[in-house]
Amino acid sequence: MLDANSSRRAHTLQNAALILLSIAFLPLNTFILVVSFLVAKIIPNNVERSRDHARQEHGFEPRTILVTGVGMTKGLVLARLFYEAGHNVIGADFEPDCSLVCGRVSRSLRRFYRLQKPDTRSGASPYIQSLLEIVSKEKVNLWVSCSGVASAVEDGMAKEVVEARTSCKAVQFDVKTTQLLHEKHSFIKHTKSIGLTVPETHEITSRATVERILCMTRPGRKYIMKTIGVDDSVRADMTLLPKASQIETSKHIARLKISEESPWILQEFVRGSEYCTHSLVVKGQVKAFVACPSAELLMHYKALPFDASLSQAMLNFTKKYASSSGPAFTGHLSFDFMVEKEDALDPNNITLYPIECNPRAHTAVALFNNTTTMVDGYLSALDVSNGTSETPIARPLKNDKYYWVGHDLVNLIVLPTISFLKLELSYSILLQNYVDFIGLLLTWKDGTYEIWDPLPWWWLYHIYWPMRFLSCVINGKKWSRLNVSTTKMFDC
Repeated sequence: MLDANSSRRAHTLQNAALILLSIAFLPLNTFILVVSFLVAKIIPNNVERSRDHARQEHGFEPRTILVTGVGMTKGLVLARLFYEAGHNVIGADFEPDCSLVCGRVSRSLRRFYRLQKPDTRSGASPYIQSLLEIVSKEKVNLWVSCSGVASAVEDGMAKEVVEARTSCKAVQFDVKTTQLLHEKHSFIKHTKSIGLTVPETHEITSRATVERILCMTRPGRKYIMKTIGVDDSVRADMTLLPKASQIETSKHIARLKISEESPWILQEFVRGSEYCTHSLVVKGQVKAFVACPSAELLMHYKALPFDASLSQAMLNFTKKYASSSGPAFTGHLSFDFMVEKEDALDPNNITLYPIECNPRAHTAVALFNNTTTMVDGYLSALDVSNGTSETPIARPLKNDKYYWVGHDLVNLIVLPTISFLKLELSYSILLQNYVDFIGLLLTWKDGTYEIWDPLPWWWLYHIYWPMRFLSCVINGKKWSRLNVSTTKMFDC
C-alpha cells in the first residue's frame, strides 16, 4: 500500500483499482449471496431455531437492545447474538462520508439509525442527543456500546447521560474510567498501583527527555515510542531505541512530533509473543473472556484454549483488574500483553507485561459467534442487585478461526501477484501465498459472512468500501492501510 510520500495521483489509482476489484468480483459474490438466501429459506438454520425456541420458553421476556458500532464486525456479531437469543435489536453507527455501513442491512436488526459523529466544532452533544432519542423512541432496555478508538471517551459521556435521564442501562465505562484506561500512560500507572506487573514506561513531552533516558539505560535494553493520542501515521512505527549510533537515534527522535500538547510514552520493549484478550465485565465481575495471539494489525483470530495456563493467567489478570475497580465497573475490557515465558504449567508462574488497554469491545468477540450464553452476562447489567453472585464465565463454544476474505485476497493474491509480475517476488513465495489463501478459504470462517445473514458481507465489499474509496478520490484523501474488520482507514 502507499504512504504519505506517494502522489495524489498514485492514491487515486489505488482507490480506483480497488473499486475495479469490487466490480470484478460482483458477479461471483452476488451468486454466493443469492445461493445463501435460497439455502437459508429452504433449509432451517440453527439461529432461527434458537431464536424461536428462546421466545417460546415460559417466562421469557424479550428485551430491546441497542448495539452501536454494527458497521464493524464486533458490533455485528453482538447484534446477531442478541437476535439469536430472542431479543429485539436496534442497530446504530456512524457512516463516514455518507458510506452506508454493512450492519444496517443485517437480518438481526429491527431498525437502524445513523449517528452523528462527535467533532471539534459540535463536540459530543449531537451524538449524545441522538442516542437519547433512539433510547426513548425504541424504549431501549440495554445499550451495548461497540465504539471505535476515536469515540471512546464520548461513549463514556453518553453512558452517564443515558443512565441519568432514562431507565436504560449501558455496557460502557464512565468517562473517568474510560480516560484512565484509554490513555497509555495513565493505564500503566494505574495497573502498577493495583500490584500488577508493568513494563518500564516514561511519559514524554520533549525530545531531550527521550535522549536523556536512552543515554542512562543499561546496555541491551530497548524501548519503543508510542504516541498517547491517536495518530495513524505513526501507529505502525515499531522502531527500537536506542539505534546503532547516537546520531541515528537523534535523527529518528527529531522526526517525531513530541510536545506538551502531543505527549508520547517511551516503553520498555519486551521480547516475546504478543496476545490480546476480550472480556465483558459487569459490576466488577468478568462475565465473558477469550484470549488469542495478537499482532500490530490483527486480521486472523484463533482462540487460545480457555483452560490453558496462559489463558488462565490472562483471565486472572483481568479478574483482579475488574474486582479492584468496584461494583460500578461495567463495560468491555481488552488488554494487549507481551509474554516472555508462556509455556509454564502454572498460571501463577507466567509473567504478563500489559502494554495497552482498550476499554471497549475487541474484534476478538467474533470468536463468540453462536455463543448465546454470553447474552446472559450482558443482561445481568439489568439486574438491580449488586451483581455479587458468581456465575460461569462465558467462553467461545466452537474452535472456529476467523479471517476476512477481502483483506487476504488483496494481501495474499493481488499484491504478491503484482510483485511477481514486476520481478520483485519469487515464484515459490507467490505459490505459498496462493496456498495460504486457499487454506483460509477452506478451513477458516469469514468474520462478516453468515449463511443465514449474508447481505452484510456482500454489502461490505460492494457498497461500503467502494463508497469510501470513491469519497477518497473526490476529496483527495490519502490512506496507508485498511482494517476490514473495523472498517478503519489509517490516514497517512
